[in-house]
Amino acid sequence: MAILTGLEKIDRKWPKALKDARVGLLVSPASVNRRLEHAIDIFSGSKKFRLKVLFGPQHGIRGQTQDNMVEWKGFKDKKTGLPVYSLYSRTRKPEPAMLKDIDALVIDVQDVGSRYYTFIWTMELCMQACLANGRSVVVLDRPNPIGGHIVEGPVLDKDFASFVGQRPVPVRHGMTIGEIAVYLKEEFYPSLDLHVIPMSGWDRKMWFSDTGLPWVMPSPNMPSLETATVYPGMCLVEGTNLSEGRGTTRPFEILGAPFIDADKLVKHLKKFRLPGIVFRPVYFQPAFQKHAGRLCGGAQIHVNDREKFKSFKTGVAVLKVVHDLYPAHFKWKKPPYEYETKKMPIDILAGTDKLRKDIENGRSLGYMEKWWQEQSHQFKRKKRRKCLIYG
Repeated sequence: MAILTGLEKIDRKWPKALKDARVGLLVSPASVNRRLEHAIDIFSGSKKFRLKVLFGPQHGIRGQTQDNMVEWKGFKDKKTGLPVYSLYSRTRKPEPAMLKDIDALVIDVQDVGSRYYTFIWTMELCMQACLANGRSVVVLDRPNPIGGHIVEGPVLDKDFASFVGQRPVPVRHGMTIGEIAVYLKEEFYPSLDLHVIPMSGWDRKMWFSDTGLPWVMPSPNMPSLETATVYPGMCLVEGTNLSEGRGTTRPFEILGAPFIDADKLVKHLKKFRLPGIVFRPVYFQPAFQKHAGRLCGGAQIHVNDREKFKSFKTGVAVLKVVHDLYPAHFKWKKPPYEYETKKMPIDILAGTDKLRKDIENGRSLGYMEKWWQEQSHQFKRKKRRKCLIYG
């Protein structure tokens, strides 16, 4: 059975209550169907509704900002003549003036299955704005590329809420963007008029490579499914002075720094006997971002069994080993980071300061995994289960 995304079902499943509605559309470069036709073009030709305005998340509707944490300004789209509003600038929540000409805001963005990824939080801010201004929200569902069956990592503590995690969700949440929307409505916005157009043919245990859908980079440093697979753990490296591989052709699969001996690092990482992966010593020179143009020693993560691979645990193991091997050189990154000016970047990424403190205090990897595993299991049982759309 062919998998159809929400975008590919809009003509048949568009809400009857929103017939002929004026709509806004939140999209990114990956908002395409299996024929690689973009949602903007599909919406422009539809007779179900009238497209009036466009919105873009981090990196823009065309992927025009290549680097991380680079704001962009709104503009008039040359192809459609429609106004385009940036939701990654001083304004991350749609303002009332942006919504005045629409009845509903449609969201069609490709999430990557990690709490850090800002698209789901842009969606929440859109939900907030639409509720406050009496607008409906329609979410076109898409696959979780790393599957909907694995949950891992700490659940966000609300004291560490930020744009890389606004609500209590595990790092690897195992939900689709439509299911995240249902969770947000049920827990925080019960009176919001929310419509989710679900996929057909998708199974929770599917990885993106099982779907037959084309991979279009959701953001410039998410070039492949392999990147998304390691991202729930390796994004933690952003909270340190290590390179997470930005500026290379393998972001998040490669990590390192000028002070690291690659062979020594890999020797110590192998002692953890982490499942589903092989560490390989590497040397690299990032073209931009941290340590640009400098030779870095480090490791590349090769996933050989993605069902057994524990991404978050692997990321924590990397931080622990480098912290312990190079205490004079390893540093936690200081704020600001993703609009947070006071809290440590590693703390808002982890959703707690307990992880950082445990690493600093020499806690074992097994000790740390035990508490975050309990948190993720509690969320899975008490919150996630009732919000799932797919069995």
